[in-house]
Amino acid sequence: MNISVIGGCGHVGLPLSLYLSHFGHKVVAFDISIQNVKKVQSKVMPFIETGFQEILTEVVENGNFKATPDINEISESEVLIVVIGTEVDEHMNPQPNKIIEVMQNLLELVRDGQLIILRSTVFPGVTKKVEDFFLQNSKNVDIAFCPERIAEGEAFHELITLPQIIGSRSKKVFERASEVFSCFGIKMVNATPEEAELAKLFTNSWRYIKFATANQFFMMATDFGLSFEKVRQITINDYPRAKDLPRAGFAAGPCLLKDTLQLGSFSNNNFALGYSAMQINEGLPNFIINKIEQFYDLSNLTIGILGMTFKANSDDKRSSLGYKIKKILEFKSKKVICNDPFILDPDFVELNDLISQVDLVIVGVPHSLYDDLKIDKPIFNIWDDSKSTLHLYK
Repeated sequence: MNISVIGGCGHVGLPLSLYLSHFGHKVVAFDISIQNVKKVQSKVMPFIETGFQEILTEVVENGNFKATPDINEISESEVLIVVIGTEVDEHMNPQPNKIIEVMQNLLELVRDGQLIILRSTVFPGVTKKVEDFFLQNSKNVDIAFCPERIAEGEAFHELITLPQIIGSRSKKVFERASEVFSCFGIKMVNATPEEAELAKLFTNSWRYIKFATANQFFMMATDFGLSFEKVRQITINDYPRAKDLPRAGFAAGPCLLKDTLQLGSFSNNNFALGYSAMQINEGLPNFIINKIEQFYDLSNLTIGILGMTFKANSDDKRSSLGYKIKKILEFKSKKVICNDPFILDPDFVELNDLISQVDLVIVGVPHSLYDDLKIDKPIFNIWDDSKSTLHLYK
């Protein structure tokens, strides 16, 4: 099939585009990021996504894949996959009409008979608004909402193993959308668009709430002078019903908080559990610093932060809570020094320089590079507080 992916050089669109090409589809990846497009055209992955560098080289060289900043190239495709989700504004309010603005820009290029697949998270009811928009503009197209549920950095395995939800209104549209993803050899889950929209929001909100539960337990254990990780290991040891209790850590990134906010807005702010999770997860940097302040005078200390991306072994710093900790410490401590091997920032320092200059270390994210690090300074590691060496624990 000839497929165009709108937003095809981003974190969600590029792995999908490359795998579709790898399995035989002809794919055009359109993106407004000229920087990303140029890298992809040069057969260079613009971000870390394990396993896809070889596939990128393969599909560019065999002609199955093309990256372009020219939107006009999408008009000949049988399928348009739109990897642009519902944004939130500076006040954290969802903006469901943004996707309609995107469709307005695509209108002249869309032709009758095309299948349009919405791929990123959308506010409930947006798929129906897209359907109505094209009907009102006399475009005879099929619309499906097929959400991605891939953990960033895991696309190489999860795209070809996780079931694909197909949100559609007819058997024909379900079968057309299923044909796109059938090359992955995965199970298709039939749903209405509204069921699929809620399923995606429930997925991310559930993960966010689980992380908040672990982080609340972490706060309780820390206040009691105990290591949460040690207690967690005791709790889950050969006990299946507690195996899904995650480690404590910063619940960040571009999706979890945003989608929890969308679900709260959709429910007319009647989502107490979600808002409590936001308070816990977003308040965690303050809790950590306030707890350290009970034992250390930060105003006299230089603090080092190891890792500034939002998750381990990633180069994605979007919504990273490491920057929130940095901002608080810039006010409270003598000086803040940061290191991250995956971020090119002229203000960051080399690892050895950080260790030699600081009085206290906070692990912002547990990159594997830090696993066997020997540091003779007090360390606070929320991700595994059994490794913390600050005087906070009994």
